[in-house]
Amino acid sequence: MADGNITKDAMYGAVAPDDFESMLTLDRYGERTTAFDKIISATHDHFWDPLDKRYIDFDEPFDLENVAMTPEEHNPILKLPYVAATLTDEKEKIRFINYMQLRNFSSILHGEQGALNLSASLCHVLYDQGAQEYAANQTREEARHVTAFAKYIRSRWGRPTECGAALKSLLVEIIEAPEVYKKIVGMQMLVEGLAMGAFANGYRHNRDPVARKLFQLVMTDEAFHHKFGKIWADRTIPKLTQAEREMVEDWTAHCAQSLLFDRGDPRQQAEIYGEFGLDPERVVADIVQRRKERDPTRKFKGETNVFRVLIKTLLNAGLITARTRGFYAMYVDMDELAAEGERMVGDDIAEDGIRYLQAINFKDRAKAVSIAAE
Repeated sequence: MADGNITKDAMYGAVAPDDFESMLTLDRYGERTTAFDKIISATHDHFWDPLDKRYIDFDEPFDLENVAMTPEEHNPILKLPYVAATLTDEKEKIRFINYMQLRNFSSILHGEQGALNLSASLCHVLYDQGAQEYAANQTREEARHVTAFAKYIRSRWGRPTECGAALKSLLVEIIEAPEVYKKIVGMQMLVEGLAMGAFANGYRHNRDPVARKLFQLVMTDEAFHHKFGKIWADRTIPKLTQAEREMVEDWTAHCAQSLLFDRGDPRQQAEIYGEFGLDPERVVADIVQRRKERDPTRKFKGETNVFRVLIKTLLNAGLITARTRGFYAMYVDMDELAAEGERMVGDDIAEDGIRYLQAINFKDRAKAVSIAAE
């Protein structure tokens, strides 16, 4: 633990980012974990190209002016007394909903950029060849996510919005962290867990067919990225000392709190309200009042609720114990979550997406074989 990586399994061993010389060690070339081979090989089954219209066509139109991307009931700000009384024009409501979707897609784009940079940073430090190849494979997949979300935003709105301050700070902290466990927990478990919830929610409720297809295609990749973190958790957490466990738990709770703050703090969205003729202070005051009036025992519900999916990801990985359970129990019913088992809401969506991709990729592969035979 001298380097702070809390390495309990050799396949997660790491060197300093500037220690390329260690990668040239001759014995290293004769050692390679097979733990990630299935994940790496499966990339052929869920390959897709955001620049190829056979997989997804970003030129398909959507009437942003007259159709709300998500149902009005999924936009609770519109139910606030002040907002409801002020924002009465139906087209303005649609514009508000769709602008909030731009903010949502922009946050996803920034998160995918973070995942790309983090995966690339793991390539520089992971010592095991198998782990390094997995990181390189994920880097490639995250790169296509950045391309895909950038193309989608460009096709619908032209330009993304700025990354939220809390999310930006967390992404920088995770990517620049020298400790491998912080990178894996922070990105592979927490940010990916939040993303899977957001993608599942978008797939279920977004009215834009292109957005739904994009969410599903990305989920076919993210389901495998999550497995990398889950393997780390299975091989590491049972071997932690009490002091190490507390370090990991505290880091996990810190990251979770940052993500909750990024999505839940109304002051971060104050600049939005002014664009729609709303007084930001009055909107925030209404939000604060509504939260005061809520049942204090109220929890996040719904299998696609992003925070519920995030917390379930951590619970399944063994990153929540009696010591930190109380923090997460403020948001979800932990007993209810545990009773659901390890199956995640995104699993079925990703599996359907893989079958869709196999139908395209295997068809092309059969053609290639036929041509080669000639």
